[in-house]
Amino acid sequence: MLIHADNTIRALVHAQDLPWVASPQAGVERRMLARIGDEVAQATTIVRYAKGSMFPAHTHDMGEEYLVLDGVFQDEMGDHPAGRYVRNPPGSRHTPGSQPGTVIFVKLRQFDAHDRRFVEVDLGHAPQHRDAQRPGVLVQDLQHDARETVTAEYWQRDQIWQETFPHGAELLVLQGQMQDGADTLRAWSWLRLPAGARLDGRILSDTATIWVKRHLTKE
Repeated sequence: MLIHADNTIRALVHAQDLPWVASPQAGVERRMLARIGDEVAQATTIVRYAKGSMFPAHTHDMGEEYLVLDGVFQDEMGDHPAGRYVRNPPGSRHTPGSQPGTVIFVKLRQFDAHDRRFVEVDLGHAPQHRDAQRPGVLVQDLQHDARETVTAEYWQRDQIWQETFPHGAELLVLQGQMQDGADTLRAWSWLRLPAGARLDGRILSDTATIWVKRHLTKE
């Protein structure tokens, strides 16, 4: 299965508009944003767990990165409420599920094979700093290594976001609206920009919260 598999092409998906597609596990549904492979795949996905559903225990050979969008995600590490960002490196193992139900944004099999760094951060509850290049924008650092930076960024109405990404980037709008050229991004809109692409954005809502992954090396 190939969905937005070419990283050299700009891709925009309004995940709220996609139908939920059943997974092999009862009670777990998906909205696929990008995918290379079938059930074992390099994938970027919105996943919904119905109340009381769970996956069997499994190991992430090439890592897992997720952000809880709604509800409470659960595994052996405990409860992960909305707004929690977690990075489980290659070789990590868990039994994911949710008694109350949850929706997560998840990226699978996209780590360096030797990466062993675990990260767990709550959006809005860790230190934030003002971006010197973009006055008025608050930034929360979630993950930083030689390959990428991941941040949560907090914007205000009519702020302008103009940036060129030498090695590409991904954005997920968590709250609010942003315009990029002729496109309007809203909650759960996912945008992938290829290497060298330029964002020409403007915030349309009173506030906007955006998850951003900037690639620092050629993929």
